Amino acid sequence: MIQLIFASHNENKTAEIRAMLPNDIQLISLNELNYFDEIEEAESTLEGNSLLKAKTIFEHFQLPCFADDSGLEIDFLDGKPGVFSARYAGEPKNDQENIKKVLDELKDTEERQARFRTVITLVAKNQINAFEGSIQGSITKSQKGTDGFGYDPIFQPEQQTVTFAEMTKSEKNNLSHRTLALQKMISFLTLNKITLQ
Repeated sequence: MIQLIFASHNENKTAEIRAMLPNDIQLISLNELNYFDEIEEAESTLEGNSLLKAKTIFEHFQLPCFADDSGLEIDFLDGKPGVFSARYAGEPKNDQENIKKVLDELKDTEERQARFRTVITLVAKNQINAFEGSIQGSITKSQKGTDGFGYDPIFQPEQQTVTFAEMTKSEKNNLSHRTLALQKMISFLTLNKITLQ
């Protein structure tokens, strides 16, 4: 059994990821480790923040660890909110305020193409590996659905007729950006488990 720390306090994400991992990988969240310090996301890219979080937790616990950073990138807004997605409307972070700001900024345009992008960084002894997943879609003109979190109520993936927030957890997991990045990491883990010990 491999113990793998997920460098996040987000229980939504933890549950999402735990459901996807093979049985021989035990996922441990920061909350379960009683680690409640906030890791400041001080980098200017998803890649940078993901690496910063994973390295911080690996150095503290000396166990294989991964972190993710995700962002919504909207073409009309030149890639914003991007790395600032969680706090786009300012502090403290608030999903509803973030959604309201995005809808306000797009209210006069039909250009609504966007993508969700996730970068996962896995840090273990003597190795660092990054995995990326992205999904294309568009921003709806109003919120739809009550499931999910973050920008899920206004993001409609390509070739779908509903938003992430209108899908069941398993429907969303089947196509989400985080799933795509996670699948790459799981494939890597399956092939390289021995090197993580």
